[in-house]
Amino acid sequence: MTASAPAPDPRRWRALSVMLMGQFAALLDVSVTNVALPSIGRSTGADASELQWIVTGYVLAFALVPVIGGRLGDGWGRRRIFTIAVLGFVIASAAVGLAPNAGLLIAARVVQGLFGGMMGPQVSGFIQNAFPAWERGRAFGRLGLTVGAGTALGPVIAGLLISAGGTEIGWRLVFFINVPVGVAAVLLARRWVPADEPVAAASGQRVDVLGAVLLGAGVLCLLFPIVETGQGGGPLMLLLLIPAAVFLFGLVRHEARLTRADAGPLLDLRLFRVRSFVTGVVFAIVFFCSNTGIPLVLALYYQDGLGFTALQSGLGVTAYAIGSVVGAPVAGRFVSRVGRPLLVGAVAVFTTVTVILGVLVQTAADATDPVTVILRLCVPLFVLGVAGGAIVTPNQTLTLADVDPRRGGVAGGVVQTAQRVGSSIGQTVLGTSFVLAVGAAARAGGPGDPAPDAVPFADALTLALAVSVVFSGAAMLLSAIEVRRHRER
Repeated sequence: MTASAPAPDPRRWRALSVMLMGQFAALLDVSVTNVALPSIGRSTGADASELQWIVTGYVLAFALVPVIGGRLGDGWGRRRIFTIAVLGFVIASAAVGLAPNAGLLIAARVVQGLFGGMMGPQVSGFIQNAFPAWERGRAFGRLGLTVGAGTALGPVIAGLLISAGGTEIGWRLVFFINVPVGVAAVLLARRWVPADEPVAAASGQRVDVLGAVLLGAGVLCLLFPIVETGQGGGPLMLLLLIPAAVFLFGLVRHEARLTRADAGPLLDLRLFRVRSFVTGVVFAIVFFCSNTGIPLVLALYYQDGLGFTALQSGLGVTAYAIGSVVGAPVAGRFVSRVGRPLLVGAVAVFTTVTVILGVLVQTAADATDPVTVILRLCVPLFVLGVAGGAIVTPNQTLTLADVDPRRGGVAGGVVQTAQRVGSSIGQTVLGTSFVLAVGAAARAGGPGDPAPDAVPFADALTLALAVSVVFSGAAMLLSAIEVRRHRER
């Protein structure tokens, strides 16, 4: 007689909704800041470099901690780490809103990014541990919906709050809004999220400090020159890739020793013996090189070439984000039955529609009216978003499908780090392609004032989209090879 599997916790869907509240706030702060930067500059007197670091500091901090946060959640309990992360994020958000000058604002943004980056692994680890295999696709679909909603609503929410509060108060409201959301998430987490016992082995209670230092230093040295190059930094920044390789090599050696001794490694290298996990991580890097740079180059096209305001620019990419909101949960319902062929089909659609988008931009290269441009591009952008949502969520589900739930937090952290590395590379490569292609063409004089000749900007956008097609084509090939391998096996 075989023992039946324990029944899933009946609170799991409510608990997931609570955790997604915190995740939504953290993701929202990635997309709201670009809209708020002009007001922040006028209010605090921040110069161009400081404004850049208000964005870059958050992004780098957000990317540094997923694996560390996942390890802490696996070893110390996910509700505990999630609650600590949300409380830290709330306090840092209030500090950003109260910051009297650019220096304190940047410091608070870095702290905010560190705590925000710790939330994601708790969500993916909770899904991996609390949901049976047949429900995980739907659960990850809700996570994908949250990502899309945060991306879609960020620019609009920021625009509305800044309009309501004015130059001095409006941008502060953008960050203060995290406080009630975060407090509600903490209170509801205490009520609905199970107080799980630490799920890692007893040896996992120790903190691998050296591993955390090596990982943090390696990721920082890897991402910092990529981000800085995308923001106009000099080529000497790329020399930081040398210590990045040294730190990451040292990390692998150190973690291999701890893994062999079963001595609580930060990054359990047994994860990389799981073929589906390795494939999913590589796929995440390659595909995120393709998709996350598209909203960036669209914003450059809209604002520098066509003279759109920040709010108009945000509305111009809203169809893309709404498509992601639609595609993620729908794909999440089918991924368990269809498997990786779903990714192949979705990437094929994504690649095809990216080409169509470039053709549409070229056929009306001199159009500058906001309503006309947004309406002409909204359908392909919506389909592009649906395809993207149907890729990111299923890939996360399939990547973690064969992973031991006890290591779900660390595994989720690795996936999120891969996504952020791919995002940074993609935004840098697509953004640099756009800027180089524009060359010396005159920018728009200001909001509502298009450039004297919009055609070079349309050409630059088309080139950036072509680069995106190269990345998405590589992702499609990678996924097709994996499908063939499964069929042969």
